Amino acid sequence: MPELPEVETTRRGIAPYVEGREIREVRVRERRLRTPVPEGLENALVGARIGALGRRAKYLLMPLADDARSLIWHLGMSGSLRIVRLGELPRKHDHIDLVLDDGGVLRYHDPRRFGFVDWLQGGPESDPRLTRLGPEPLSEAFDGARLHRLSRGRRLSVKPFLMDNAVVVGVGNIYASEALFMAGIDPRRAAGRISLERYERLAAAVREVLAAAITQGGTTLRDFVSGTGEPGYFAQRLNVYGRDGQPCQRCGAELRLVTLGQRASVYCAACQH
Repeated sequence: MPELPEVETTRRGIAPYVEGREIREVRVRERRLRTPVPEGLENALVGARIGALGRRAKYLLMPLADDARSLIWHLGMSGSLRIVRLGELPRKHDHIDLVLDDGGVLRYHDPRRFGFVDWLQGGPESDPRLTRLGPEPLSEAFDGARLHRLSRGRRLSVKPFLMDNAVVVGVGNIYASEALFMAGIDPRRAAGRISLERYERLAAAVREVLAAAITQGGTTLRDFVSGTGEPGYFAQRLNVYGRDGQPCQRCGAELRLVTLGQRASVYCAACQH
Protein backbone atom coordinates (compact mmCIF):
# COMPACT_ATOMS: atom_id res chain seq x y z
CA MET A 1 0.00 0.00 0.00
CA PRO A 2 1.42 3.43 -0.89
CA GLU A 3 2.41 5.13 2.37
CA LEU A 4 2.84 8.83 3.13
CA PRO A 5 6.29 9.20 1.49
CA GLU A 6 5.02 7.56 -1.71
CA VAL A 7 2.02 9.89 -1.84
CA GLU A 8 4.14 12.95 -1.09
CA THR A 9 6.63 11.98 -3.79
CA THR A 10 3.74 11.46 -6.21
CA ARG A 11 2.52 14.98 -5.39
CA ARG A 12 5.96 16.44 -5.99
CA GLY A 13 6.46 14.38 -9.13
CA ILE A 14 3.28 15.33 -10.97
CA ALA A 15 2.91 18.91 -9.67
CA PRO A 16 5.17 20.59 -12.28
CA TYR A 17 3.14 18.99 -15.07
CA VAL A 18 -0.39 19.69 -13.86
CA GLU A 19 -0.40 22.88 -11.77
CA GLY A 20 -1.80 25.78 -13.78
CA ARG A 21 -2.91 23.53 -16.62
CA GLU A 22 -6.46 23.55 -17.99
CA ILE A 23 -8.39 20.29 -18.18
CA ARG A 24 -9.60 19.82 -21.76
CA GLU A 25 -11.16 16.38 -21.46
CA VAL A 26 -11.86 13.69 -18.86
CA ARG A 27 -12.00 10.02 -19.80
CA VAL A 28 -13.39 7.52 -17.30
CA ARG A 29 -12.98 3.89 -18.32
CA GLU A 30 -13.99 2.35 -15.00
CA ARG A 31 -16.31 3.98 -12.45
CA ARG A 32 -16.31 1.12 -9.94
CA LEU A 33 -13.56 2.23 -7.62
CA ARG A 34 -13.73 2.08 -3.81
CA THR A 35 -15.92 5.17 -4.04
CA PRO A 36 -17.62 5.21 -7.46
CA VAL A 37 -16.42 8.00 -9.73
CA PRO A 38 -19.00 10.82 -9.31
CA GLU A 39 -21.57 11.06 -12.06
CA GLY A 40 -21.01 14.11 -14.21
CA LEU A 41 -17.34 14.46 -13.22
CA GLU A 42 -16.29 14.45 -16.86
CA ASN A 43 -18.39 17.49 -17.80
CA ALA A 44 -17.78 19.34 -14.53
CA LEU A 45 -14.00 19.31 -14.93
CA VAL A 46 -13.76 20.40 -18.55
CA GLY A 47 -12.38 23.95 -18.66
CA ALA A 48 -11.21 23.90 -15.03
CA ARG A 49 -7.65 24.95 -14.25
CA ILE A 50 -5.67 22.94 -11.68
CA GLY A 51 -4.29 24.84 -8.69
CA ALA A 52 -1.43 23.99 -6.33
CA LEU A 53 -1.55 20.34 -5.27
CA GLY A 54 -1.73 19.54 -1.58
CA ARG A 55 -1.60 16.45 0.61
CA ARG A 56 -3.29 15.47 3.87
CA ALA A 57 -2.15 12.12 5.27
CA LYS A 58 -2.36 9.74 2.28
CA TYR A 59 -4.91 11.89 0.45
CA LEU A 60 -3.81 13.97 -2.54
CA LEU A 61 -5.74 17.26 -2.80
CA MET A 62 -6.29 18.95 -6.16
CA PRO A 63 -7.91 22.40 -5.92
CA LEU A 64 -9.43 23.93 -9.02
CA ALA A 65 -8.27 27.49 -9.59
CA ASP A 66 -11.03 30.13 -9.71
CA ASP A 67 -13.44 27.48 -8.39
CA ALA A 68 -14.55 26.69 -4.85
CA ARG A 69 -14.34 22.98 -5.56
CA SER A 70 -11.44 20.58 -5.18
CA LEU A 71 -10.80 16.94 -5.96
CA ILE A 72 -9.53 14.42 -3.44
CA TRP A 73 -7.57 11.38 -4.62
CA HIS A 74 -6.61 8.27 -2.68
CA LEU A 75 -4.28 5.67 -4.18
CA GLY A 76 -5.70 2.78 -2.18
CA MET A 77 -3.52 -0.34 -2.12
CA SER A 78 -2.24 -0.35 -5.69
CA GLY A 79 -3.08 3.00 -7.27
CA SER A 80 -0.70 5.40 -9.00
CA LEU A 81 -0.79 8.67 -10.92
CA ARG A 82 1.60 9.41 -13.75
CA ILE A 83 1.98 11.75 -16.71
CA VAL A 84 1.77 10.37 -20.26
CA ARG A 85 1.53 12.08 -23.61
CA LEU A 86 -1.72 12.38 -25.51
CA GLY A 87 -2.14 9.36 -27.78
CA GLU A 88 -0.30 6.91 -25.53
CA LEU A 89 -2.57 3.89 -25.38
CA PRO A 90 -3.96 2.96 -21.96
CA ARG A 91 -2.90 -0.23 -20.28
CA LYS A 92 -5.13 -2.61 -18.39
CA HIS A 93 -6.31 -0.96 -15.15
CA ASP A 94 -5.75 2.59 -16.46
CA HIS A 95 -9.12 3.88 -15.25
CA ILE A 96 -9.12 7.69 -15.53
CA ASP A 97 -7.42 10.29 -17.76
CA LEU A 98 -7.34 14.05 -17.26
CA VAL A 99 -6.30 15.47 -20.65
CA LEU A 100 -4.49 18.78 -20.20
CA ASP A 101 -4.14 21.78 -22.48
CA ASP A 102 -0.45 21.15 -23.24
CA GLY A 103 -1.01 17.61 -24.52
CA GLY A 104 -0.12 15.94 -21.26
CA VAL A 105 -2.42 13.40 -19.63
CA LEU A 106 -2.68 12.70 -15.91
CA ARG A 107 -3.49 8.98 -15.84
CA TYR A 108 -4.80 7.01 -12.85
CA HIS A 109 -3.88 3.33 -12.69
CA ASP A 110 -5.27 0.95 -10.04
CA PRO A 111 -5.36 -2.84 -10.48
CA ARG A 112 -7.23 -3.52 -7.23
CA ARG A 113 -9.56 -0.49 -7.53
CA PHE A 114 -9.30 0.34 -3.80
CA GLY A 115 -8.44 3.98 -4.55
CA PHE A 116 -10.79 6.74 -5.64
CA VAL A 117 -11.27 10.30 -6.89
CA ASP A 118 -14.10 12.36 -5.44
CA TRP A 119 -15.16 15.91 -4.73
CA LEU A 120 -13.66 17.38 -1.57
CA GLN A 121 -16.62 18.29 0.62
CA GLY A 122 -16.28 21.81 1.96
CA GLY A 123 -12.49 21.91 2.18
CA PRO A 124 -9.94 19.92 4.21
CA GLU A 125 -11.12 21.43 7.50
CA SER A 126 -14.68 20.13 7.09
CA ASP A 127 -14.54 17.04 4.87
CA PRO A 128 -15.54 14.07 7.07
CA ARG A 129 -12.73 11.95 5.64
CA LEU A 130 -10.16 14.40 6.99
CA THR A 131 -11.60 16.01 10.11
CA ARG A 132 -10.70 13.18 12.52
CA LEU A 133 -7.12 12.80 11.35
CA GLY A 134 -4.23 13.47 13.69
CA PRO A 135 -1.35 15.83 12.91
CA GLU A 136 1.14 15.40 10.10
CA PRO A 137 4.24 13.58 11.39
CA LEU A 138 6.61 16.21 10.00
CA SER A 139 4.68 19.11 11.53
CA GLU A 140 5.33 20.89 14.83
CA ALA A 141 2.02 19.50 16.13
CA PHE A 142 3.54 16.03 16.37
CA ASP A 143 5.99 15.27 19.15
CA GLY A 144 6.79 12.82 21.93
CA ALA A 145 4.61 14.68 24.40
CA ARG A 146 1.54 14.03 22.23
CA LEU A 147 2.33 10.32 21.99
CA HIS A 148 2.89 10.12 25.75
CA ARG A 149 -0.33 11.99 26.56
CA LEU A 150 -2.57 9.96 24.24
CA SER A 151 -1.07 6.65 25.32
CA ARG A 152 -1.77 6.92 29.04
CA GLY A 153 -3.84 3.97 30.23
CA ARG A 154 -3.65 2.25 26.84
CA ARG A 155 -2.94 -1.49 26.85
CA LEU A 156 -2.73 -1.56 23.05
CA SER A 157 0.71 -2.47 21.70
CA VAL A 158 2.75 0.54 20.75
CA LYS A 159 3.04 -0.31 17.06
CA PRO A 160 -0.72 -0.29 16.24
CA PHE A 161 -1.01 2.77 18.53
CA LEU A 162 1.58 4.57 16.38
CA MET A 163 -0.27 3.52 13.21
CA ASP A 164 -3.59 5.00 14.43
CA ASN A 165 -4.40 7.94 12.13
CA ALA A 166 -6.12 9.73 15.01
CA VAL A 167 -2.78 9.79 16.85
CA VAL A 168 -0.60 10.77 13.87
CA VAL A 169 -1.25 10.34 10.16
CA GLY A 170 0.70 8.42 7.61
CA VAL A 171 2.89 6.15 9.74
CA GLY A 172 2.17 2.87 8.00
CA ASN A 173 3.56 -0.59 8.60
CA ILE A 174 6.97 -0.10 7.00
CA TYR A 175 7.83 3.18 8.67
CA ALA A 176 6.36 2.26 12.05
CA SER A 177 8.57 -0.85 12.10
CA GLU A 178 11.65 1.12 11.14
CA ALA A 179 11.00 3.99 13.60
CA LEU A 180 10.47 1.59 16.52
CA PHE A 181 13.76 -0.12 15.69
CA MET A 182 15.58 3.21 15.52
CA ALA A 183 14.11 4.21 18.89
CA GLY A 184 14.92 0.81 20.46
CA ILE A 185 11.31 0.11 21.43
CA ASP A 186 9.78 -3.37 21.31
CA PRO A 187 6.65 -3.11 19.11
CA ARG A 188 4.80 -5.45 21.48
CA ARG A 189 5.08 -3.16 24.51
CA ALA A 190 1.88 -1.63 25.85
CA ALA A 191 1.63 1.96 24.63
CA GLY A 192 0.67 3.16 28.10
CA ARG A 193 3.85 1.79 29.69
CA ILE A 194 6.35 3.76 27.63
CA SER A 195 7.99 6.81 29.17
CA LEU A 196 7.97 10.37 27.85
CA GLU A 197 11.70 10.18 27.16
CA ARG A 198 11.30 7.10 25.01
CA TYR A 199 8.33 8.63 23.16
CA GLU A 200 10.46 11.67 22.40
CA ARG A 201 13.02 9.33 20.81
CA LEU A 202 10.25 7.59 18.88
CA ALA A 203 8.79 10.85 17.53
CA ALA A 204 12.27 11.89 16.38
CA ALA A 205 12.75 8.49 14.70
CA VAL A 206 9.38 8.80 12.89
CA ARG A 207 10.38 12.19 11.52
CA GLU A 208 13.82 10.94 10.52
CA VAL A 209 12.67 7.84 8.65
CA LEU A 210 9.84 9.64 6.82
CA ALA A 211 11.99 12.61 5.84
CA ALA A 212 14.69 10.29 4.55
CA ALA A 213 12.18 8.31 2.51
CA ILE A 214 10.73 11.46 0.95
CA THR A 215 14.19 12.88 0.17
CA GLN A 216 15.43 9.63 -1.33
CA GLY A 217 12.21 9.16 -3.27
CA GLY A 218 12.83 12.37 -5.14
CA THR A 219 15.97 10.89 -6.69
CA THR A 220 15.21 7.17 -6.95
CA LEU A 221 11.67 6.91 -8.31
CA ARG A 222 11.13 6.20 -11.97
CA ASP A 223 10.33 9.19 -14.15
CA PHE A 224 6.76 10.40 -13.68
CA VAL A 225 6.64 11.36 -17.38
CA SER A 226 5.90 8.31 -19.51
CA GLY A 227 6.97 6.17 -16.57
CA THR A 228 5.30 3.06 -15.30
CA GLY A 229 3.60 4.93 -12.49
CA GLU A 230 4.35 2.06 -10.13
CA PRO A 231 7.09 3.40 -7.86
CA GLY A 232 6.75 0.77 -5.14
CA TYR A 233 8.73 1.48 -1.99
CA PHE A 234 11.88 3.49 -1.76
CA ALA A 235 15.19 1.82 -2.42
CA GLN A 236 16.41 2.57 1.06
CA ARG A 237 18.15 0.18 3.43
CA LEU A 238 15.48 -1.23 5.71
CA ASN A 239 16.65 -2.41 9.11
CA VAL A 240 13.80 -4.74 10.05
CA TYR A 241 10.79 -4.58 7.71
CA GLY A 242 10.56 -7.74 5.60
CA ARG A 243 13.75 -9.19 7.13
CA ASP A 244 12.40 -11.77 9.61
CA GLY A 245 14.86 -14.60 10.19
CA GLN A 246 17.80 -12.52 9.01
CA PRO A 247 20.52 -11.12 11.30
CA CYS A 248 20.03 -7.72 12.86
CA GLN A 249 22.29 -5.22 11.11
CA ARG A 250 23.08 -3.63 14.47
CA CYS A 251 23.82 -6.59 16.76
CA GLY A 252 23.63 -9.74 14.63
CA ALA A 253 20.76 -11.40 16.52
CA GLU A 254 18.08 -13.13 14.45
CA LEU A 255 15.13 -10.83 13.72
CA ARG A 256 11.76 -12.11 14.92
CA LEU A 257 8.30 -11.94 13.35
CA VAL A 258 5.11 -11.28 15.31
CA THR A 259 1.58 -10.25 14.30
CA LEU A 260 0.25 -7.05 15.89
CA GLY A 261 -3.06 -5.50 14.90
CA GLN A 262 -3.29 -8.05 12.06
CA ARG A 263 -0.03 -6.72 10.58
CA ALA A 264 3.30 -8.50 10.37
CA SER A 265 5.92 -6.89 12.59
CA VAL A 266 9.62 -7.68 12.54
CA TYR A 267 11.85 -6.62 15.41
CA CYS A 268 15.12 -7.37 17.19
CA ALA A 269 14.60 -8.76 20.70
CA ALA A 270 18.14 -7.72 21.65
CA CYS A 271 17.99 -4.10 20.45
CA GLN A 272 14.32 -3.37 21.17
CA HIS A 273 12.88 -3.61 24.66
